[in-house]
Amino acid sequence: MDSSLISILAAVLLSAMTVFLHNKMKKTRTEANSFKTRPVLPHGSLGWPLLGETMDFISCAYSDYPESFVDRRRRRYGKVFKSHIFGNPTIVSTDAEVSRFILQSDAKVFVPSYPKSLTELMGKSSILLINGGLQRRIHGLVGSFFKSSQLKAQITTDMNKYSQQAMNGWEDDGFPIFIQDEVKNIAFQVLVKALIGLDPGEEMEFLKRQFKEFISGLMSLPINLPGSKLHRSLKAKREMVKLVKRIIQDRRINSIPAAPNDALDVLLGDTSGLLSDDLISGNMIDMMIPGEDSVPILITLAIKYLSDSPLVLYKLTEENMRLRRLKAELEEPISWSDYLSSPFTQMVITEALRMGNIIVGVMRRAMKDVEIKGYLIPKGWCVFAYFRSVHLDETTYAKPYEFNPWRWQDREISSCNFTPFGGGQRLCPGLDLARLEASIFLHHFVTQFRWVAEDDSVVHFPTIDSASSCESLALRISLTLYRFRRKISTVAKSASKYTAAGSAQWQAEIVFLVILLMTGEGIPQKAP
Repeated sequence: MDSSLISILAAVLLSAMTVFLHNKMKKTRTEANSFKTRPVLPHGSLGWPLLGETMDFISCAYSDYPESFVDRRRRRYGKVFKSHIFGNPTIVSTDAEVSRFILQSDAKVFVPSYPKSLTELMGKSSILLINGGLQRRIHGLVGSFFKSSQLKAQITTDMNKYSQQAMNGWEDDGFPIFIQDEVKNIAFQVLVKALIGLDPGEEMEFLKRQFKEFISGLMSLPINLPGSKLHRSLKAKREMVKLVKRIIQDRRINSIPAAPNDALDVLLGDTSGLLSDDLISGNMIDMMIPGEDSVPILITLAIKYLSDSPLVLYKLTEENMRLRRLKAELEEPISWSDYLSSPFTQMVITEALRMGNIIVGVMRRAMKDVEIKGYLIPKGWCVFAYFRSVHLDETTYAKPYEFNPWRWQDREISSCNFTPFGGGQRLCPGLDLARLEASIFLHHFVTQFRWVAEDDSVVHFPTIDSASSCESLALRISLTLYRFRRKISTVAKSASKYTAAGSAQWQAEIVFLVILLMTGEGIPQKAP
């Protein structure tokens, strides 16, 4: 064969091989890149069969360092990791951006996930459980009313009155005052008035008794038998619903006012036809939970931190005394806008929200496979957006365990790194009212008293995610009070010390919660 022909054939063959190898390598790189970008299940451990890591989570939650369960795994696996808690495989997020995505997603992606006892108590029509257009409508109607100047003025009047009435009964005789119990009584009356227009009296006292029974079953065994806690709670809620329905019937007979006086008027005035009397009355009861939990806990924690921080207490007292004197000179009452525009008071409340973590986090269930920042959340798995670790992250907040209101002087509070009231479509509609009530109580408290906080315990568990979005934190500060007999320049330094709950208590609770998981909703799903 001619040598020139051989050369040509060799060149063609070489070119063909070059093209083939190039395409093969290109395809390999494409597949490799595709594999790299494919979402993967976060690292972590599912723990023991059925129990998962629930017992470890609970034991840590009862300690002085409740976020230790999450922090240990975050250091080992990263800010997003898998676990198995409360009977379900769960993706835990301590990443602020991932948590924001979870909060802002609609019901096509994530839906609320609660213990079975809570879902049974709330009912299928609760704003905590419903999704889509109905949830947005109720949330929008109530949220708009809660933001109104009319309601803020009413809350200011009532909170001033009830706070001062309570404080007038406190004696500086050395007997302790239990702040959380006192504030619960005040906040509940204020909230009930805003929701259904009920004033103090026999019906209010009846409602208090029934509500106390009702809320005790929110984290109970899901066994509805006569004598069980859940059965008693359901019975108490039925009694409260009857009371609200009687009020609804009276409103319909006497005609609903054009300008709503309370949240009940707002919902009764809706013309969509979607809101039945059963739905309205049930949700009125559910919305009372902040009066029992979130507002009293916020105020109690603020006083705890003030007791340990004399310089902060001095600055707060100085600002409120200045406001009091100014309004006295002008012969004007202190308005809601005065309270909410007091800069240092709001920084104190913001810092109490950050450190206290009234809402420790939210639980959601994935309705489909979800990809977030390269992580896979499988359909049917739960996802736990854990706010506490974000709020106490030293990379975001310098000295995060130090109560320092001044850190908020130049910091934006509306960011994904600060979510004390949740976020997205289920953002707590009463967040401004919670701040207002706390501002008013603290104003009266610091301008009239100095105190010594006695030893007490802080228990950080169990926690509950709801429309009020609250952490059930058992804390009672007992204070020995001394009314001011001279100028505010003398501020007593607190000698307050807080210890963890006794080991016997949390061990009993672990046993209880293990039983709860075994009888709760659904069987733990198999991990992919």
